[in-house]
Amino acid sequence: MSGIPVRFIYLTSIAAEIFRRPRLHGSWDPSVTTPMRVSTGEDGCPVFEVTVEIDEALAGAELRWGVILDAPWRTNLWGIATEVGDPGSADRYRSFKLKPPGGGAPPPQEQRYYLTHCRRLGAQKRFSRGAAPGIQFSVWAPSARRVELVFGRFGCCHDEQSGYIADDGSGSDGAPFLMTRDQEGIWHTDPTAPELADFHEFDHRLYMFRITKDDGQIAYRTDLYSRCQVGKGRVNPEGRPFSGRYTELDGSVSCSVVIDQEKVTRRFSEPAWPETEFMPAEEFWRDEYDPSRPLPRRVEDLVLYELHVGSLGYRARRPGNFGDVLAFLDHLADLGVNAIELLPVAQFEGDEGWGYGTSHYLAMEFTAGGRDQLKYLVRACHQRGIAVILDVVYNHYKQARADRAEWMYDTNAHDRNIYYWYEGAPSEYPDPLGGYVDNQSTGFAPRYDEEMVRKLFISSAVSLVVEFHVDGLRVDQTTSMHAYNRLHADGRPVGRANQFGQKLLRELTRTLRMVNPRVILIAEDHSEWYQVTEDAEQGGLGFDATWYAQYYHHLVGDADDRGPRDARLIKEAGYGDDRPLPMDYLAGALGRSGHKKIVYHESHDEAGNARGTHRTIVTAVNGAPLIGETRRFAEARCRFAFGVTMLSAGTPMFLMGEEIGATQDLIYNRLIEGKVDFAGQRPGSGARLFAYYRDMIKLRLAYEALRSREIEVLSTDRERRLLCFLRWHGPDALLVAATLSNHPLRDLVLDHPRLGGGEWKEIFNSDAEIYGGDGVGNYGSTLRSEGGRLRLTIPANGVVVFVRTSAPP
Repeated sequence: MSGIPVRFIYLTSIAAEIFRRPRLHGSWDPSVTTPMRVSTGEDGCPVFEVTVEIDEALAGAELRWGVILDAPWRTNLWGIATEVGDPGSADRYRSFKLKPPGGGAPPPQEQRYYLTHCRRLGAQKRFSRGAAPGIQFSVWAPSARRVELVFGRFGCCHDEQSGYIADDGSGSDGAPFLMTRDQEGIWHTDPTAPELADFHEFDHRLYMFRITKDDGQIAYRTDLYSRCQVGKGRVNPEGRPFSGRYTELDGSVSCSVVIDQEKVTRRFSEPAWPETEFMPAEEFWRDEYDPSRPLPRRVEDLVLYELHVGSLGYRARRPGNFGDVLAFLDHLADLGVNAIELLPVAQFEGDEGWGYGTSHYLAMEFTAGGRDQLKYLVRACHQRGIAVILDVVYNHYKQARADRAEWMYDTNAHDRNIYYWYEGAPSEYPDPLGGYVDNQSTGFAPRYDEEMVRKLFISSAVSLVVEFHVDGLRVDQTTSMHAYNRLHADGRPVGRANQFGQKLLRELTRTLRMVNPRVILIAEDHSEWYQVTEDAEQGGLGFDATWYAQYYHHLVGDADDRGPRDARLIKEAGYGDDRPLPMDYLAGALGRSGHKKIVYHESHDEAGNARGTHRTIVTAVNGAPLIGETRRFAEARCRFAFGVTMLSAGTPMFLMGEEIGATQDLIYNRLIEGKVDFAGQRPGSGARLFAYYRDMIKLRLAYEALRSREIEVLSTDRERRLLCFLRWHGPDALLVAATLSNHPLRDLVLDHPRLGGGEWKEIFNSDAEIYGGDGVGNYGSTLRSEGGRLRLTIPANGVVVFVRTSAPP
């Protein structure tokens, strides 16, 4: 019986050697796995391959295959992370039709699978010609008639050349390189071209793609796999010739830059760009960790500090940068947080914003300092025992800054706009934009049903985890991806987009856990769909936790457009009277906080995005001047808010500046005027709150019971504004008693069977004089409960914590 040879190739496109013992599994003989040869591919990354002969009786049949891998942390991993194209199926395999044999001895048929495209697309090293790498440029442009590589002109840092190529070609340097299209619509430069034989000759060269669209129009496009976009300003020449400096240029529309990913700058900053001194990446990361300051590895162990890079650098009349964050780390170490969550730092529009208008997903924001400075920041955080979580945005493209990136990349036909989801034909709508899909984000939805589009996002995420050593990702507005998709023309639901959005999220979390099982994955998800935090292997989306916005709306809730379903406790207390407050609403949210939630009393969205929102300390007195007794009441309510959040069963997070009572609104498009004087306020007006935040963080991290998911609300009282709950882990238990009453609750009797009999010692009191309080409480004394009854005192707008020191036998 003769066989048809088929060559199977599995490419990780990741430089790290993560997997071992690869085995091919195929439907033609499901009882057998075939060992695959391990080698290093032309991209310098591990490649697994094998040629097998398949019975020619199966010619014409559709066959399935995949690869089984071992990793240091798990054996028998199924190596295909990509799901099949059926929107209703989560199956993962590759398929092909076996071609019948021809005359003579034809070469083997070939089947390839890329786990990522990290080193497949863009400007990459190629090792096909010997030890020294050459360079190859590759770009996906399936609709293009012709694609050429062009280089931009750029001299030393004093040169007036801008690094911008206009639509008429001005600003380009030399003759273009013609690229060749493969069967997948990817265009490549010739790997044997002698002009491209030495990668190092192109290090930090500027380039773009000159694309002849399917209708013959010529367009200059950036590389969406670019590792760097030159430009530190906000100027968009809109295709016209530009003679200014690169420091004025918006990086999202400028030239892409060739980067050597195996090197890191030897110094954090140099006076000139491009930099001139580098070190190998392995040397840079050698002293990354301090064994005496271990990183938190579980989501429940995190105390998250939400940080926007651009809002630092108080006296500088420019957006903050990674250097400002480095200088800020001592403040964070003193505060005691063990994780920072950075708002997006991938290349985004302009030079002043939150970063949610991402244009290039593998390039780090040039204005902030770029890729190598981010690595310095990550390393410095790790040396202090601080984990780094990055916010990423995969739910939309910012169309206003995508005109040289995703928007109409290789065509002018809306239904062939390769990066965007489009329904039907443009002729079906009075306005051709009607076929795009909205999803409650700030742009149209991506084409989630296109594997190449999904791989762009996945490759970006893998690059952050593997190359930049970030500890986790917070994925922005995942609900937009799996639930909110609606037709732009009339708002009809687009269920298929939701289904493929789910596919992307499963593929994303699955791939990340394949390359790093300890990665922490957080979703900004408002659906309350339990599957979001279920394992992707069990049909879930694979996240560790979700943001819990409803908790915020019950606890603070200062947005003008919120309704009566929200408790808005801090805002309601801020009126200064003694009205009853629905503490039971917050109690319900606290009860759910243990269900894999990120809880917060303030975030960037609430502080600067929703109508009528302000900082917590302003909301706490409804905008009254923060002087005298008013300030004392405001700080006490802030202590209540932070205390309840830190003592909840969720993972706590708070926004930069809250720890010193910052009053400036963090408005997304007015960041410079909203900068906080941390150095001045911390020892002054913010000293008492800083001490409280520091000690409350220390308390949470000291007790496993406070980091468990176990919680039970024991009592609520609207009239007394009372909330009491129990936290425990094994035999250890802590009791939290809190009130927003403007008067102390003295000799309060708490009656609940869970208290049983035993002794409870007060270990924390938010009304301590060091925090600016009156010292009302139980004075650190040990109280005894009998028959589930405990008599205690709670200070006005206060939180007290007791630990059970003994229980009856």
